[in-house]
Amino acid sequence: MEDKLAGHPQWAPEQAGEIRAYAAPCRPSCPPGAVIVSRLARRARSGDRGGVRDIPGPPDRPDSGLSAITAAGGLHAYQLRLHERYGPLVRFQLPGAPSAVSVADPVLLEATAAIDNRPERLFEFLAPLCEAGNLQTLPAHEHTPFRRALLSVLAGRRSHEAHFAAFTALATDLADRWAATGEVTLQQDLSALSLRMICQYALGGDIDDPAGVVRAFETVLTVHLGRGPQSDDDLTRAGLALAHLRGVVDGVLAAGGSDLVAALDEAGLSAARIRDSVLMIMLAAHHTTGVAVSWTLHLLSRHPEPAARVAAELDAVLGDRPAPSYADLRRLPYLERCLKESMRLFPPGPYGARETIGELALGPHIVPAGTTIFYPFWAVHLNPEHWPDPETFDPDRFTPEASARRHRYAYLPFGLGPRACEGASLAMVEAELVLAVLLRRFRLEPVEEHPVVPVERFVLWAEHDIRMRLTTRFRPPAEP
Repeated sequence: MEDKLAGHPQWAPEQAGEIRAYAAPCRPSCPPGAVIVSRLARRARSGDRGGVRDIPGPPDRPDSGLSAITAAGGLHAYQLRLHERYGPLVRFQLPGAPSAVSVADPVLLEATAAIDNRPERLFEFLAPLCEAGNLQTLPAHEHTPFRRALLSVLAGRRSHEAHFAAFTALATDLADRWAATGEVTLQQDLSALSLRMICQYALGGDIDDPAGVVRAFETVLTVHLGRGPQSDDDLTRAGLALAHLRGVVDGVLAAGGSDLVAALDEAGLSAARIRDSVLMIMLAAHHTTGVAVSWTLHLLSRHPEPAARVAAELDAVLGDRPAPSYADLRRLPYLERCLKESMRLFPPGPYGARETIGELALGPHIVPAGTTIFYPFWAVHLNPEHWPDPETFDPDRFTPEASARRHRYAYLPFGLGPRACEGASLAMVEAELVLAVLLRRFRLEPVEEHPVVPVERFVLWAEHDIRMRLTTRFRPPAEP
């Protein structure tokens, strides 16, 4: 499952700055990647290797860096400042991680890509959702077969195609409801759509009360991932909702339900581990896909030329149809580029972390076992050494030719290595479908008086949602 740390309540910024403050480029003070590697290699050959304390970084603070993170306006803004000041490799303090190193350069990230351990303390806020141990911190020997089982379903074209008609019906239903109104709130509606899609996928289409599942899941999210202390009544409500969700999964398991549940059962997972897996997949997919689509629509509404190119591409491919087929997605390359560029500027999950289990060489530095390796994906995506003019929305960064010239770890919307998101390809199918359906039907214009401010929560969220005005540009033909 994809990396998620932004939701930890103590890291959420108390006040958010303007969009450009959060999208400020990360300007490493070190030279470009190839020069960095050359210098690091020379130092390594000379035997001049230092430890974590020799990595540049800010002075230690008695509160483990929490005050510095808060003063910066949140963990992302803090990371941008650190990498701008100290370079692509920074030693810093992180609450819950006594020794942390942040890596914002693709060349250096490659040295960490095989790490298959996560720091338990940074992910312990998800433990209450699991019965059989925190899935986010499974040891490697348990995680590998678990990941293989997930990939057998989540990454499979057969599975995507089998659910595509149901996904299309859900997206079309939202478009029909939007057609009856002139103004919408993107994140609210699209996150709800994402949850309905993943419920259909993970639990199958035959559950008795899908709306009740959505309500129960939202209760669990609100209580367990909320930003403040919860009352006993809140915890009781969340406990009942969680029990309801687990009962639904048990029913699907007993009926031999969804492909996902069947694959996990065939892999020999216990009923408790299957329940945990389904809930974590729902958690990972709920907000992330909806938020990615929301930011894409937001960016297109403010960039008329790319929006016109998307509309023209959809009109040419779909003809008089309101929605694409599964095969049509391959014929919408510019739409895909817009989605990818949106996830570069606003990665849904902006952070990740690993923990070394042995010594690791990062250039001239040897970091010991137990060191937290922090992945600031947003800072990586805004690194001007790999992304010229990084704040600019430019979908043509993702032409095949441009992508081939770039380091493979310069773009990490779904993480990297053996803990990368197993559902990445499914998420792309869902997001491209939803974008195609909505952009085929509507032209979107921002509500100018409504501020759009990204904040760090469980995902990269717009603090007051994103409001849009709609103009219908295509009406589906009436059914006979």
